[in-house]
Amino acid sequence: MTIGDATPVPAAFRRAAESLRRTTVRPEIELEDIPAPQRLAPFSAAIGASVYREDDELAVGRLILLFDPDGQRGWEGPFRLVAYVRADMEPEITSDPLLGPVAWSWLTDALDAHAAGYSAAGGTVTRAVSEGFGNKAEDPVTTELELRASWSPREEDMSGHVAAWCDLMCLAAGIPPLPPDVASLPPRRREDPESFRQ
Repeated sequence: MTIGDATPVPAAFRRAAESLRRTTVRPEIELEDIPAPQRLAPFSAAIGASVYREDDELAVGRLILLFDPDGQRGWEGPFRLVAYVRADMEPEITSDPLLGPVAWSWLTDALDAHAAGYSAAGGTVTRAVSEGFGNKAEDPVTTELELRASWSPREEDMSGHVAAWCDLMCLAAGIPPLPPDVASLPPRRREDPESFRQ
């Protein structure tokens, strides 16, 4: 390969990246394409999301799809998904010692509920408390939950994984998941031209 040659995009990665956008999401969720990190794998794609109740943003997140035809240590395959979710929470919830295991179970239960096969899952749950000082001393104390996770999907179709990640964000935002036999309403479109909610 000479300088200036573009590396051809593998068909498996192209199909997987396209499947990120095939997920029908709840009206509270807004998805958009975001820049993907370039140094984690030879090929990557990413989407971002926000969860709204009316005009209040309750949670944000991003989901990154990584592809290395040769795999990487700990991946158990050529694909890896990396997820991030941040949501404001009430102080009494973030002080609960069971919040970490419960938040992690939101992810694994959602993956199972959407039949999104996976392996080698790992991650962290962080509680953050922000207090103001000086000229910000009057600002209210805020508490947040952050969940960072990665796992190896067992198939090229990522739509179930996206749906599980969206469920995780809704749960972190305090919005219960829809029962399996209940369909969501068609989403309303915001003014963001990057939004590709379906």
